[in-house]
Amino acid sequence: MRATDELSTIGDPIWEAILEHPMVSQLGDGTLDEAPFRYWVRQDYVYLIEYARVFAHGAAMAPDLERMGTFAELLDSTINTEMDLHRSYAEQFGISEAELEATEPSPTTQGYTDFLVRTAATGTFGDLIAALLPCMWGFNVTGKRLAEQGRPDHEGYAEWIDMYAGEEFTELTEWCKDLMDEVWAESTPDERDRYRELFRTSARYEYRFWDAAWRQEEWSI
Repeated sequence: MRATDELSTIGDPIWEAILEHPMVSQLGDGTLDEAPFRYWVRQDYVYLIEYARVFAHGAAMAPDLERMGTFAELLDSTINTEMDLHRSYAEQFGISEAELEATEPSPTTQGYTDFLVRTAATGTFGDLIAALLPCMWGFNVTGKRLAEQGRPDHEGYAEWIDMYAGEEFTELTEWCKDLMDEVWAESTPDERDRYRELFRTSARYEYRFWDAAWRQEEWSI
């Protein structure tokens, strides 16, 4: 069994829970209040800065030039394409780029990014792939499923769906899934157990990230 076939048994129930969450379902039909989405934009911008660091670690750890180049492309795409969408949203909401970059990470954002960067910095190349895959896979599934329902009237939400359901993001997701399959094929049973738990933790954080935006989570003290 391929890694992604096995990991889908962990991921699929979480992707379904994300799609059923009111934050996501209302984004998909265009009825989501803009306040939690503004919160999501700011938190995801902070998240993407740290996610880009994971790609930088991936480029440094890659076992060959081809994979090194792809991680470099992912780093560039995150900073100059995905984050551009967030900067565009912020401008629409009257949030300056300085305010965007000064956003304080929520408890969930802090926990998730700390987990990812620590895994990338202290783990193996396979650990890194297992930890970063749920973000790409989950967003791609969510974007495609929402796209199947039809484009919402809210242009900002439609742009979100277009990006994450789009061909470019889908290709990146498939590349990452294929890479997980390659690493898995060469791994030991103990390493596979570790990959499963890293994947599960990231996937759980993906759900919590949406939920934190819905609740507009703040530090309690």
